[in-house]
Order: sequence, then structure tokens, then C-alpha cells
Amino acid sequence: MSRTTIQPVWVRITHWINALAVVMMVMSGWQIYDASPIFPRIQFPASITLGGWLGGALQWHFAFMWLLVANFLVYLALNIVSRRLWRKFLPVSPAAVARDLVAALRGKLGHDDLSRYNAVQKFAYLVVIVDIALVILSGLAVWKSVQFPLLRTLMGGYDNARVVHFFAMSVLVAFFVVHVVMVALVPRSLLLMIRGR
Repeated sequence: MSRTTIQPVWVRITHWINALAVVMMVMSGWQIYDASPIFPRIQFPASITLGGWLGGALQWHFAFMWLLVANFLVYLALNIVSRRLWRKFLPVSPAAVARDLVAALRGKLGHDDLSRYNAVQKFAYLVVIVDIALVILSGLAVWKSVQFPLLRTLMGGYDNARVVHFFAMSVLVAFFVVHVVMVALVPRSLLLMIRGR
């Protein structure tokens, strides 16, 4: 394998900070959710929640919220300024995503060149970037509903903002699970995100 750095240090740092922030926010968010569930049949076991009670969960959630927002803004800004966003994630077409998805499901999608993302990866990373922005905006609409009335209205009201926040979080969790499975299938990608090459 080439000794050229594929993932710059800022990508690796923001990746690991994001992973930590998302895990902590999801676990504390599940505890907050359990205190006032949107869907009564969905409850999260205490063993996978963080905070122990509503007040504790809110403290964890708000603490890691700032880390997630700051890290996301740094990641997005550096991707735009370095033009990495266009080099790595674009272009991507529905036909290419469908083709690579079928190849992946058949176990025929190659992973020889980790410096290039396939269409499914490009699409997934673009979706997660938009999803994190949606998590942040819907979270603001829930947390500061009175201070951000326009945002609350755009979300369809306070109760709908909670639903949007829940589903945006669910997309993040699904991405996280698939991401971990793919790392298990292609362990070199983990080394890449640690060493950069």
C-alpha cells in the first residue's frame, strides 16, 4: 500500500470526535426520550442510555451538543475550503448508487483502493452530513422553541420537531451500525482512519 496520506489529520480528528459526540448524544437522547416518549411502544433499556434520569441525561446531551456542533462546523468548513467535499463525494448519481449497491449486496464491490469512495459511500456520507445538520436544527427547535419560532414553524411545530429529531437520530444510528459492519468487513479502513494511510 502506498505511504501517501489518504485521510488528512483533520479528517481523522473530526471523525473520532464526531463518533464520540454522536454516541454520547444518542445514549443521553434515549434517556431523555424515555422520560416523554413520542411512540409509547418504543422504550430504550436503561443499560444503553446515559444520565440515569432526565436531569442527568439533559446535562450530558447539552455538553456533547456543543462538541458535536463545533466539530461538525469545523469538518464542513475544512471540507469546503480544501475542496475535499467535491473531490471525495461528488459527483454521485442514482444510477451509480444503485449499481454499487447491487454489487455490494452480491459481495462483488471491490475495496482495493481505499483512497476512492464508491457511489454508495459517497451517497451515505452526503446523507449523514445533511442528517447531522437536521439533527442540530431540529434539536434547536425542541430545546429553544420559543427563541427560534421560525425554525419551530419550519419543523411543523414543537411536537413535529421532536419527531424530526427522533427520525434524524435514527438515521445516524443506522449509519453508525452499517459503518461499523463495513469496518469489520474491511478492517484496513479502520487503520486508514487511525494512521491516515
